[in-house]
Amino acid sequence: MLIEFSVKNFLSFKDKVTLSMEKGNGDEKLENVFTKNDVNLLRTTAIYGANASGKTNILKAFTCAILMIRNSNFMNTTNKWFSIKPFLFDKKTSKEPSEFEFIFIVNDVKYRYFFSADANKIYDEVLDAYYTQKPTNIFTRKNTNDYEFNSDKAKLESIAAKNTENKLFLTTATTWNYDKTKDAFLWFSEKIDTYDSFDKISDQDLIEYSKNDGKLKEFALKLLKEADIFIKDIHVDYEEKEMDNAMMDMLIPPLARTNGTFKMSNVRIELEHEITDENKNKHIYSLNFNDESSGTRTLFALAPFLKRAFESTKTIVVDELEKSMHPALVEFIVKLFNDKSINKANSQLIFITHATNLLTIELLRRDQIWFTEKNPDTGVSELYPLDSFSVRKDENIQKGYINGRYGAVPFIKDIDSWPEDM
Repeated sequence: MLIEFSVKNFLSFKDKVTLSMEKGNGDEKLENVFTKNDVNLLRTTAIYGANASGKTNILKAFTCAILMIRNSNFMNTTNKWFSIKPFLFDKKTSKEPSEFEFIFIVNDVKYRYFFSADANKIYDEVLDAYYTQKPTNIFTRKNTNDYEFNSDKAKLESIAAKNTENKLFLTTATTWNYDKTKDAFLWFSEKIDTYDSFDKISDQDLIEYSKNDGKLKEFALKLLKEADIFIKDIHVDYEEKEMDNAMMDMLIPPLARTNGTFKMSNVRIELEHEITDENKNKHIYSLNFNDESSGTRTLFALAPFLKRAFESTKTIVVDELEKSMHPALVEFIVKLFNDKSINKANSQLIFITHATNLLTIELLRRDQIWFTEKNPDTGVSELYPLDSFSVRKDENIQKGYINGRYGAVPFIKDIDSWPEDM
């Protein structure tokens, strides 16, 4: 579970900002909170802000750090981290490394992992484990090649000698079977993911329905029904076959071919609708998946993803959660994550959105609502929670946000100021 994420000198975040998933002081909507290792954590968090205020840069910061950890072993000494982009509107910061910090819990142990890097190399890196209330330092790396180890020195020094300036030691140590870094690395590898949105659906997203998993089918039908989309049944045909030469010529460039065979997969899905005619007679009609509404297709594709999240603990960061979905469906998904009887694994959803219908204390706690705002003069983005304001429990948060009480909204000039010669 994620407790806290911080980033500094990355894209529009010049100064350090911190997104906390730890419960604040309010006592409302306690069902949206769960406890792990004596830490009270939030199940969901929504991030609002004007266009170009820095909302998506939060997702990019998460994605950059996570992929660097996952892909570090694939770097050779000449590779660069092109995803690292410091704050460029300042001569000093444009030449300084970006910083990332995660505080999280995995296998009942709290960890703190920090690193700073630019496109060329890693500068600092620290992993602390909280086996007790006090942190135990697993390793500290300074000035790229200076390492400090408080235990297992001989083994870690041997691993450090194999590391390179542009590789993260967390990944290298785990690759060389150092057990005290393994759980932390696997959390980044398996337990936290980022998504641009859920509106793009590929065959790969739907293949799981072809595995004769009755539980997935049952879950999907229930999900659609609860969202007021009534589907009677689901039929899936999955076919995988070798490409013939004509198909290879169309899809695979000659230089990309190997001596092996290339396979092509195809998923065909039909959804059954039960329709009542004017004489009260019921009829079953099947529609091809591609002929369904975008909202139905998105929820259908989300079903395997949601089922996995509710069965195994994950932290999920999503941009534009509402894309291709009615606001009521977005609210429905947030309610699923906030419901402890459904989200039994205590998975967390962090989502970036413009859906103001979610800005209500009936759905979210004040500490579950965050805002980004960019200073138009300096280009610097800030990140701050709603509970940093004095907000009454009965306050109309949606109205307050639209009226600019909490910032994070665009300041649009009156149309009278539009130049007449335009």
